[in-house]
Amino acid sequence: MINFIVSFLDQPAIVVGIMALIGLIALKKPVSKIVTGTFKTIIGFIIFQLGSTAISDNLNILGPAFQSAFHIQGVVPTNEAVIALVQKNFGTEMALIMAFGFIVNILIARFTSLKYIFLTGHHMLFMAGLLAAILSVLGFKGPELIVVASLLLGAAMVITPAMVQPFYKKVTGSDSIAMGHFNGLTYSITALVSKLVGNKEHSTEDIYVPEGLSFFKDNVISTALVMLILFVLTLHLADTTLVTKLSGGTDITVFAIMSAFRFTAGFVMVLQGVRMMLAEIVPAFKGISEKLVPNAVPALDCPVIFPFAPNAVIIGFIASLVGAIVSFLILPVVGLPVLIPGLIPAFFVGAAAGVLANAQGGLRGTVVGCFVNGLIINTIPAFLLPLLGGLGYANSTFGDSDFCLDGIVVGNIGKVFSKAGIYGLIVIIAIVFIGITIGSKAKGQKQADA
Repeated sequence: MINFIVSFLDQPAIVVGIMALIGLIALKKPVSKIVTGTFKTIIGFIIFQLGSTAISDNLNILGPAFQSAFHIQGVVPTNEAVIALVQKNFGTEMALIMAFGFIVNILIARFTSLKYIFLTGHHMLFMAGLLAAILSVLGFKGPELIVVASLLLGAAMVITPAMVQPFYKKVTGSDSIAMGHFNGLTYSITALVSKLVGNKEHSTEDIYVPEGLSFFKDNVISTALVMLILFVLTLHLADTTLVTKLSGGTDITVFAIMSAFRFTAGFVMVLQGVRMMLAEIVPAFKGISEKLVPNAVPALDCPVIFPFAPNAVIIGFIASLVGAIVSFLILPVVGLPVLIPGLIPAFFVGAAAGVLANAQGGLRGTVVGCFVNGLIINTIPAFLLPLLGGLGYANSTFGDSDFCLDGIVVGNIGKVFSKAGIYGLIVIIAIVFIGITIGSKAKGQKQADA
């Protein structure tokens, strides 16, 4: 049963498909529409996943080559590495925390004005593992650990989308979807910085391109060209033995070219899968809104926002990578652990941050905002690393800002105030939710009276 729960919640395509199924049934759609809508949602999400995997696989080739080419060493912030260790010790607890945390999320959405339903399964898993590990050291065990961690997880699954939604709405033009990716801290800061320094009238999507270079207007071609330069340059500068191992003996230039094209193909798949999925999931959520959770908003993984500004995706990635490299250079100078820029968070977080930043401050805001994003995502894990080392997970740390922030907050509150501090944190969160709901209802009533 535990294995079923873990496997089920670890398949976001199935979770999203079931949410679509529930919504379509609630709308009393014909059986044919229920079947096609559910299947297209799942298939669209799988296309999206396959594209994301292709991107990640090729970034995993570029990552070691990048370290070799530029002679850098240190810890690479990566969620999967930490979770692989945590799961060995807290596998059962993680499964139950995920299940009950999702229920808490639905209850919060049902009874408060924060209507977000978090549907990114792997991030639920990562946050469940983080909370299980930290709370266990603070003295929480058994049912108490599961209940407390589930409450915190359910709250986090609402807080992150709520933080990002004002900026997300500027991109999508509606509240039909939200951000289901635990980087609310950096997404919000990036958008605010972009708004402060940029000009949204000069969008990344309106970059002037001479007629002779009009092919750059095609985001598929521009992505391919940027990645070609990055792969060819990095792989040729890297150690030959390493590149030979990565390429399996294929000529370096050919391997670099094909890796760049595979990355681009993954990017195209992400865009297509997202469009297919959203065409089904957004209407289906109207059924959930009407019957189960009024005005429910699905919070989906970060690449869902990519199609809204494809140029900003690449610009955000590059600017974030530069910021992460600057962070790498600064960390040892200020006495913090050396963190090697992770290309996967630099791309996915940087790309999504780029789209959000573009809506606030255009091209200039995207460049500056995403540079700041890169600084943060490669710096904040350094503050979590000592805490994880104390838990027995030395040389490992999370790569996304909200994991780091939540881990630092929960861990340090528990250290200072023990269990009472954690319960106090839950009470404070509950009071904030209630206050937001009361304020939202009062505002709605005032508008209705007017």
